[in-house]
Amino acid sequence: MFEIMLPAVAAAVILVGIHAYLGIHILARGVIFVDLALAQIAALGAITGVLFGLQLHTTGSYLASLAATFLGAGVFALTRGKKTTGAMQEAAIGIVYVVSAALAVMVLDRLPGEAEHLKGMLVGNILFVTWPQVLKTAALYAAVGLAHYLFRARFTAISFCPASAAAGGLDVKLWDFFFYALFGFVVTSSVELAGVLLVFTFLIIPAVSAGHFATTLKGRIWLGWALGVITSLAGIAASAVYDLPTGPAIVCAFGLLALGSFAVSRLRRPVRRRGGLLW
Repeated sequence: MFEIMLPAVAAAVILVGIHAYLGIHILARGVIFVDLALAQIAALGAITGVLFGLQLHTTGSYLASLAATFLGAGVFALTRGKKTTGAMQEAAIGIVYVVSAALAVMVLDRLPGEAEHLKGMLVGNILFVTWPQVLKTAALYAAVGLAHYLFRARFTAISFCPASAAAGGLDVKLWDFFFYALFGFVVTSSVELAGVLLVFTFLIIPAVSAGHFATTLKGRIWLGWALGVITSLAGIAASAVYDLPTGPAIVCAFGLLALGSFAVSRLRRPVRRRGGLLW
């Protein structure tokens, strides 16, 4: 049993590694649902490729998914500007998501066995990943991670201080597109492995949970990685012990992490009392 699940464990650890880091940037930008929207666009591209005769989980469907994701990256980069509030960009992201989901339903209506396609799009097939898929994904994410390391000052500036970055002469829209394009590579591969729901979970919950306890960027990255890996392993173990679907089990484990970290952070807050503060 352990040998069968080992590739899934490796895939989950790799997915957490890149998504927990990117999630910190997404939270700083205030565009929480951009990953969900891009994941939905990637899934739409893949199943549209199937509609035109491509096989799912092949190079052709991957390229179709990647092309759709790049289109979404361009839209998100263009909707962010000096006069665009966070609420307006979130609205644009929500519109993209709901339209992509509606298009996906219409495409699935034209495909035989649409229920199976929908299930794969939502929860993925992380339990059945192979070592070649794991190694290919690890290589791609390593390349994306290297790009983020080389351009970390620019990416940090446009995520945390976009106004200052623009005032300093940085082309925010161009670097925004580069950020979302790299993000698109990650999401396209992640959706193929893990599905829309698990990809969103890996991106947001470790970053949010770490944000309750760490204040520095480095601290949030390391804590997010640790919490994400431990929770992923717990979800996979629970799915094996109780014979549960692996993807949903991992999502529920992260839900418990979010609830627990929120509760602990509340308990750690200082309480005002006459004569001083109590924790």
